[in-house]
Amino acid sequence: MVKAASTSARSVPKPRYDKVTTAITRDIRIREEALPLFDPACCSRFFLHPHLTSKVCLFFHGFTAGPYQFVPLGEILFKAGYNVLVPLLPGHGQAGNWSKETPPPLPTNPKAYLKYALQWIKIARMLGDKVIVGGLSGGGTIAGWLALEQAHNVDRALLFAPYLSSSNRVIDLFVQAFDDYFEWTKLSGPSYRGFPLAALRAILTIGQFNLRRIRQGPVAPMFIISSESDKAVNNSDHRRLFESALAHQPKCWYSRFDRVLDIPHTMMTEKEGNKFQNLLNVMAKAYIESDLTWTEVEEIAYRMTKRKTFRSVVSELNLESKVSRDMPAMMTMVDKWSIAVSRELEGKKGGQLRRRRARHRDR
Repeated sequence: MVKAASTSARSVPKPRYDKVTTAITRDIRIREEALPLFDPACCSRFFLHPHLTSKVCLFFHGFTAGPYQFVPLGEILFKAGYNVLVPLLPGHGQAGNWSKETPPPLPTNPKAYLKYALQWIKIARMLGDKVIVGGLSGGGTIAGWLALEQAHNVDRALLFAPYLSSSNRVIDLFVQAFDDYFEWTKLSGPSYRGFPLAALRAILTIGQFNLRRIRQGPVAPMFIISSESDKAVNNSDHRRLFESALAHQPKCWYSRFDRVLDIPHTMMTEKEGNKFQNLLNVMAKAYIESDLTWTEVEEIAYRMTKRKTFRSVVSELNLESKVSRDMPAMMTMVDKWSIAVSRELEGKKGGQLRRRRARHRDR
């Protein structure tokens, strides 16, 4: 079982905002300059306003990658008025002559990531009224753990292709059973060229824990985003995670990019292969700034299949105050056809059931 000491929910006076932000930027810069990092893109990135903000976003980058993955989204959310923290994960981005004999210093114990995540959510709570957590791949796995274990401290969670298991179960068995050294055949962005499987196993352990733990609740609202073109992780697990979360939290959302868009696992930036980076960022912003349940999203989608505009549907349902300006773009990614077909089939089944009951009463 994956556990770590939790932060206290007790309300305590916040230290002066300017002292906190100054300390964060100074201490992290000194620490990372001392490592050193093998690429400037791997340094922690902070987008901070000169005052507390209504929301603060805490993002964790992918396994063996770096904070550069969240720069585009971070800049957009900063312009929207939020503070944004993208810390470098433990053991990542460090310069060295790494190989099988001298592997990079990635954590092999999942508790190292969980302790780190708790430290950063404590910091995030000092910088804004509500905390949004998020992450890509392994970072999404860590953010998902926070959405479960710190549900009372998380306002929203954005999980971009979280690593809960790989797309191939045989690979999972291999990761769980062996301690070999893996080397990438292709690299996208600054990254270690290889890593011990024990380091990946640490993330997989958290992911598997999340899938079990989420059935129990409670859970913070989460938006899980997948891609049919993703060859690294198991999209079925993303759906399972969503359905389990939705049973406890009605404001959970789910979206999967169609294969025709060809969006890879490294979906956060155009440089790493996502030609629709701006759409992804708009979807994330729509979730952060909306207050809709998934049932309401589906109802909007269903009514739009009846040749109604988004604005007219929202007006009919009296949801104007609950939708972000970016919600129309988000609705382009909702599978309206599947929702409509499902709704019509349910209606037919319901009608058949009512007719059978009526015939039974008439006998």
